Amino acid sequence: MPNFSCFPLLFLPFLLTTFHAIIAQNLINETCKKCAENDPNISYKFCVTSLQAANNSHSANLRGLGMISIKLSKNNVVRTRQYIMELLKNRKLNSFIRVCLNDCLDLYSDAIPALKQAIIDYQSKHYNDANVAVSSVIDAATTCEDGFKEKEGAASPLTKKNNDVFQQSAVALSIINMLH
Repeated sequence: MPNFSCFPLLFLPFLLTTFHAIIAQNLINETCKKCAENDPNISYKFCVTSLQAANNSHSANLRGLGMISIKLSKNNVVRTRQYIMELLKNRKLNSFIRVCLNDCLDLYSDAIPALKQAIIDYQSKHYNDANVAVSSVIDAATTCEDGFKEKEGAASPLTKKNNDVFQQSAVALSIINMLH
């Protein structure tokens, strides 16, 4: 009578899950490596960290990572816009900073529907249209940050947030460009 063990059957799901996680991690690493190689403005570390932290990224293919990146960009834009609105509540802001923040608020307010449209275009595989929409968000972050540089000595309170929006949008744009 053969000695049958259940151990191999119990171990198999663990092995498959581990193998899938390794493949997904490799896809994130390879995608971010290509993004950073294709665009010197993209930080490999930022790309990997943001994609690893996103829900469903470990089970996504390249197209899925692109969608995740666009959605992460949209989330960053929404949070940055909310932060700007909080800053504008401060009645003690100097007039130059207030004008810059209002300009940034307009830019980020326009970026939200642009990213919503980018998601629709991306889902429909209209990659050129998604590219244009995501590019406009990169321009918004850059224009916002540059506004503060128009007055010597003025410091942008949005530098980190603008950089995060820029980076995440650049990652999304790079992935879109890989797909077409």
